Amino acid sequence: MITRKVRTSVGRLFVVVTTLIGLNHYQAAAQKVFSVQTKWVAGGEGGWDYLAVDPNAPRLYVTHGARVEVIDTNSGKLVGDISGLKGTHGVTFDDAGKFGYISDGGANAVVVFDRASLEKVASIPAGTNPDGIVFEPHTKTVWAFNGRSMNVTVIDTTKRIVIATIPLPGKPEFPTVDGSGTVFANIEDKNEIVRLDADSHTATATWPLTGCESPSGMAIDVVEHRLFSVCDGKKMAVTDSRSGKSLATPMIGDGPDAAAYDGAHKLAFSSNGDGTLTVIDAGKNSYPVLQSLATQKGARTMAFDSKNGRIYLVSAEFGPRPAATAENPRPRPSVVPGSFTVLVVGRE
Repeated sequence: MITRKVRTSVGRLFVVVTTLIGLNHYQAAAQKVFSVQTKWVAGGEGGWDYLAVDPNAPRLYVTHGARVEVIDTNSGKLVGDISGLKGTHGVTFDDAGKFGYISDGGANAVVVFDRASLEKVASIPAGTNPDGIVFEPHTKTVWAFNGRSMNVTVIDTTKRIVIATIPLPGKPEFPTVDGSGTVFANIEDKNEIVRLDADSHTATATWPLTGCESPSGMAIDVVEHRLFSVCDGKKMAVTDSRSGKSLATPMIGDGPDAAAYDGAHKLAFSSNGDGTLTVIDAGKNSYPVLQSLATQKGARTMAFDSKNGRIYLVSAEFGPRPAATAENPRPRPSVVPGSFTVLVVGRE
């Protein structure tokens, strides 16, 4: 006869074994959460920078040299472009669903366009080489971070005028906002984050990014108050957005330029120039890497679409690298014309 104590022990052992099997199955599945589902060949010539998903429409905006290409995310087809620009970097959108804003670094300007017609409606002077750009919903302002003049241009979106120019402690990279009047930006050459107040137009804190070299892309978890900065040296810096405290520096791929955060699944992403997409479990204090997905060499910028859970990356085929010169000691390889491609990553 099996005693009650033995039956209880056997039952507990069964529960433990079943739980371990379930955890192992989950962990194995988590390693292959995402895959490259399709590719859209956009073609054209020249380099590229940031991508942005319209929060109100199935449209992906891709900065591509002297124009911004607009792609239908349902079909992958090009629906139009915004051309006549000089050197595009980023795109952001107002919260009314009407207008978009392009940082045209080559023209030292922010270009306003109608999201329905894709027609340009205004060009507003900014600093030198505006790069990262973000809409701040609390004050209804657009913030253009100027890479060469090391300042930020603040634009009133109603009057379409510059209302402030704020000096920064170094060369800014990508910014983000918390939705409540605070703006954050990586300072690339100082390995720092600067915090700015949208009401007073002042910098309120500067935080060192310990263990992070040349921070570029940035994303935010508004609920848990965390900033994710991707850095050279294969590191992502996780920072408390209230105190500036360093929380972790998980490993990522090499040569990142963009970060994203999926609040529904508590995942942080890094798109890396070595041809990988790093997926990090931001729901755990140890920030483990769930997946390192092979994408395409050069696919170092991306946009996350919270509506469908997809991630869009861009790259192209590369030709030979030009010889170094005194003016350009680190030349980039040439881009093969017609090879510019959007990679669509989704859950398996």
